Amino acid sequence: MNILSDSRFLAGIHRYERWLAKLLAVLLAIVVGVGTLELFVDTLLKIVNLQTNWFDGNLIKLLDRLLLIFIALEVLQNVTAYLRDHVVQIELVLLTALTAVARKVIVLPPGAENKPALMAGFGVVVVGIAVAYWLVLMARRDNSQAAAPNQPQTHQQHG
Repeated sequence: MNILSDSRFLAGIHRYERWLAKLLAVLLAIVVGVGTLELFVDTLLKIVNLQTNWFDGNLIKLLDRLLLIFIALEVLQNVTAYLRDHVVQIELVLLTALTAVARKVIVLPPGAENKPALMAGFGVVVVGIAVAYWLVLMARRDNSQAAAPNQPQTHQQHG
């Protein structure tokens, strides 16, 4: 059997992809853990030492860091879903993107509302991601209904 046959080559590439995804998952898990610990310690020190006024921008910085950790967790979920299912789950990717855009909107600095192009750009991106997510859900629903056409509908009528 040829060592460079298509099936052996593709199997090698697949093993390499899985190994790399595992390595990235471990690295990301470490980064998320360290980032969470750092956020916790920094916030606790500010509270204990009464060093901060939360309303002078520090609360927004805290939310920014917290949302960034959530985004990293979502990326970790994307990697683990890839390892489990052997495919990239587009719904998770789109939800991660929506969270990332929401983070940017939430932590906009004061005065950003006076930049109409920026605000319109965020609106277009949010609507675009939301529409893409809806289309993926509709396609998945249509595919699942086409795969099981003989199953009875479970809709209940109220009235």
